Amino acid sequence: MNDSTRTMAEEVADALSRFQRDRTGHTPRAVTVVLTDDTLVVTLHGALTPAEIELSKTEDGAAQVQNYHRRLFLISQPALLAEIARITGVPVKEAAVELEPDSGAVIHAFTSGAVVQVFRMSGDIPIEIWKGPMPPRVKVPG
Repeated sequence: MNDSTRTMAEEVADALSRFQRDRTGHTPRAVTVVLTDDTLVVTLHGALTPAEIELSKTEDGAAQVQNYHRRLFLISQPALLAEIARITGVPVKEAAVELEPDSGAVIHAFTSGAVVQVFRMSGDIPIEIWKGPMPPRVKVPG
């Protein structure tokens, strides 16, 4: 698929997959991107390594994996947010990543290896732009 027929969602998915691979050396199996109003939710399926999945089976190990991914997210956050803003044309207002092996948390990294990242945009992205082909490189308001 050439760049002129790619959707914004596909561009975001590719960018997040690359960031995960670059940060951890492990490429997610799949990436799901959902936009609702000003909230962008990205789920990285199969993002944890087999060792991280095994480590997450204990409470202490799960805490170590969670802390590790939070730190990686914080370290790469400026570049990641800039890339999302470049793709969408809307700056990111706030971002979060949470890894909870338990099923009781709102945002999870399940032991199956999924990682969920939430980005709150500073404005809405019109649905026709989100679902349509990518416009020429979008400029982010300064």
